[in-house]
Amino acid sequence: MPHALDNPVWASLASLHAGLARRGAGLAAYPAAIAPFAAVESPDTDATGLEALVDPGQSVLFVGPAPTLPPQWTSTPPVAIAQMTLEHPLDMPPGPEVRALGTADGADVLELVARVYPHYFRPRTMDMGRYFGIRVDGVLAAIAGERMGFPGHRELSAICTDPGFLGRGLARRLMAHLANDILARGDRPFLHVSHANLRAKALYESLGFGHRCDVQLLQARRREPG
Repeated sequence: MPHALDNPVWASLASLHAGLARRGAGLAAYPAAIAPFAAVESPDTDATGLEALVDPGQSVLFVGPAPTLPPQWTSTPPVAIAQMTLEHPLDMPPGPEVRALGTADGADVLELVARVYPHYFRPRTMDMGRYFGIRVDGVLAAIAGERMGFPGHRELSAICTDPGFLGRGLARRLMAHLANDILARGDRPFLHVSHANLRAKALYESLGFGHRCDVQLLQARRREPG
């Protein structure tokens, strides 16, 4: 039987994020203002109902199973990304204070991710979970947060550092803080990373994240009418 990690977007929208989901028969998607992800319960799901979930001109990403798309859709060739998990607590390196981020930090978060993590973050992505950051002299220097989640598992995401603060171990400190808290709650941290993102992948491996499997990432776009 497939594991929930094999279809993480579906598992998340069917459980922790059910209240955020736009749903159809065997289909689900996050609102565009929250995240660009859609999912199918299985690859043979009839995808014609996607029209009710995704607006014309909008693109979505399938992580894991993807359907046969209706004619009014286009897609790019799927790519394999690494899914990594953590089994044990991490040493917390010394450094500046880690702070929980909230509504008052929203503008600074959006400004940072627009520069260094623009592909998956949206105006309401912080609705998906908890976010933490480190400020240096008042400047938001680095962030990390939670994205998908389902019983027993929580995804780390939006792990990014302002280029002016690289090399200070801020991402490592944030990841240790968040991953240890997830483990303490009885959940297993996981994340996804492109094989081309060598710097990030090396960081995660050095922290102790192990490669569970590769999952398919497919980008699909609903055509504009006319």
